[in-house]
Amino acid sequence: MTIANNLLHEPLCVFADIYLVKITRREIAVQRINVILLVDQITNSVRNLHCFSHQKEANSTYNCENLGLTGVPDTLPNTTEFLEFGFNFLPTLENTTFSRLVDLIFLDLTRCQINWVHEDTFQNHHQLNTIVLTGNPLIFMAETSLNGPMSLQHLFLIQTGISNLEFIPSQNLENLESLYLGSNHISSIKFPENFPTQNLKVLDFQNNAIHYLSSEDLHALEKTTNLSLNFNGNDIKGIEAGAFHSKIFQSLNFGGTLNLSVVLKGLQNSSIQSLWLGSYEDTDDQDLTSAMFDGLCEMSVESINLQKQYISDISSTTFRCFTQLQELDLTANHLNELPSGIKGMKALKKLVLNVNIFDQLCQISAASFPSLLDLSIKGNKKKLDLGVGCLEKLENLQKLDLSHSDIEASDCCNIQLKNLSHLQYLNLSYNEPLGLQSQAFKECPQLEGLDLAFTRWYVKGPQSPFQNLHILQVLNLSHCLLDTSNQHLLTGLVDLRHLNLQGNHFQDGSISKTNLLQTLRSLEILILSSCDLLSIDKQAFQSLGKLSHVDLSYNNLMGNSIDALSHLQGIYLNMAANNIHVIPSHLLLTLSQQSTINLSHNPLDCTCSNIHFITWYKENLQKFEGSEDTKCANPPSLKGVKLSDVKLSCGITAMGIFFLVVFLFLIALLLIFSVKFLLRWKYQHI
Repeated sequence: MTIANNLLHEPLCVFADIYLVKITRREIAVQRINVILLVDQITNSVRNLHCFSHQKEANSTYNCENLGLTGVPDTLPNTTEFLEFGFNFLPTLENTTFSRLVDLIFLDLTRCQINWVHEDTFQNHHQLNTIVLTGNPLIFMAETSLNGPMSLQHLFLIQTGISNLEFIPSQNLENLESLYLGSNHISSIKFPENFPTQNLKVLDFQNNAIHYLSSEDLHALEKTTNLSLNFNGNDIKGIEAGAFHSKIFQSLNFGGTLNLSVVLKGLQNSSIQSLWLGSYEDTDDQDLTSAMFDGLCEMSVESINLQKQYISDISSTTFRCFTQLQELDLTANHLNELPSGIKGMKALKKLVLNVNIFDQLCQISAASFPSLLDLSIKGNKKKLDLGVGCLEKLENLQKLDLSHSDIEASDCCNIQLKNLSHLQYLNLSYNEPLGLQSQAFKECPQLEGLDLAFTRWYVKGPQSPFQNLHILQVLNLSHCLLDTSNQHLLTGLVDLRHLNLQGNHFQDGSISKTNLLQTLRSLEILILSSCDLLSIDKQAFQSLGKLSHVDLSYNNLMGNSIDALSHLQGIYLNMAANNIHVIPSHLLLTLSQQSTINLSHNPLDCTCSNIHFITWYKENLQKFEGSEDTKCANPPSLKGVKLSDVKLSCGITAMGIFFLVVFLFLIALLLIFSVKFLLRWKYQHI
């Protein structure tokens, strides 16, 4: 199901937690195909000449990709339900090709060089739900080729050379919910009269040759409700007046369209939950005018994305027709300010202003959006000054993301976050140094999540900056260069469940019995990876009785550090990439109490000094993840051998027995002569 899930999601471009808007139309054209290539690369390392089972116990999911197959191998069970068969050679599909796999639910035939799909190909597959034919140069599909499945819901015909929708067989598609037709040569979306569209929820035409939409084209979609319709990368140049009249859509995507005024006029009298009008990095910036958005007054829209657009004459009147919006995305719009005096946007709940050029937080005119719950200004291209009370009118704000914006403040953060008493999530990661006051977040007592990763900060008072955050549950302090010797640094976090301290360093590389973690009695997840740790005191985690996940990977810990976890049971323990050579036998009880363990990439000794652990490891393989990379480092003859494959003989050999017998015989002789000598000496001195 991995491929099915990936194919059903829109492509996303994220790098280091910042939306960079680097995706291009060409990249989108192959995005879904590359997903399958990526899965193939991942599984290729563990695949042999046989189909690879994803679920060895259930025997229902198999990957037979890229094996040069020309038919279904005899080793594939009849009970197979999910089959990834892409990148093989099947130029013709017939009713005998997969006939014995009657339990199929998901079938992926990506890039199998299929040209012909004959009659009743899937007649025996009544449970078949999803068919993926992506990347096949289809020449012919029989009208009855899709007959058989009782509830075929998802059909992928991406990059198959289709130029006309009449090519798609319409029989047995009454239950079809998603149809993906991207990267073809389609110029008209007019379906045949008998094509069943009533249950369609997703219809994807991205990267085709569609430039005009007529009322006749859209007539076949009248029976659909809440349809997600994708015209991304088609550059729509004309829409017939009334073509979208009274139609209701879950989402409409016109990404890459150069003339947005055509789209906004053509959508009059329609209802749309999400409207995507963004552009891309490889598309020339188009100057939009405020007048272009007048068409919004004639439709109902809840969410608009205008990524990488530029409004040349932006003013308060620009937003005159935005009053019904609940979400607005103005990522990379070259904005240095939002005009004051914007009126009527009381319905707006989410505002995205990423990758713009604000100098100060006050320039977003926050007072114009009094109902805002979610505000994102990450990746600002200039150093962002937080100002004083710039957001105080957003008293209902729950989520605030200010990451990657070069924010620097010597006295943070109460005056900057004034009146944000309902804030639940705050992201200040990847910024410049911050000076945190005692109770630095006093204005935000409802915080549940706080992210300060890669932001160096220092405490400006004797007390913890977090001491009033009594309901904080998630705290990310990774790579912050913390003063971990300050035992009071985390005081007050009585309900903290998840703490990330990755990349911070402890004095002398050791976590002592008394440390900054002792007050976190509710902690469940603790991440201490890449902290250059050398040792952990046996009592260091004694007060952390609720831990369920401990990550100590990429340190320099020895095997005896495991003793610090002896009081815990059923946890996930990651000690990958440490300096563990030998695990003493008395620590095996501690390991046996845990649910999942990762000891990969450690320089393990595969000698008799470690025989007790090696024997226990092989008996408990189900507990371990990363077994493929859990290998021997010593002796040299076994270097690189998987621990599970090691066979040691640590008993006494035949040669050893021989020498032992000889040794005992010599000892006996020596003892006899000694006794005889002592008796003779005693007799001579009577």
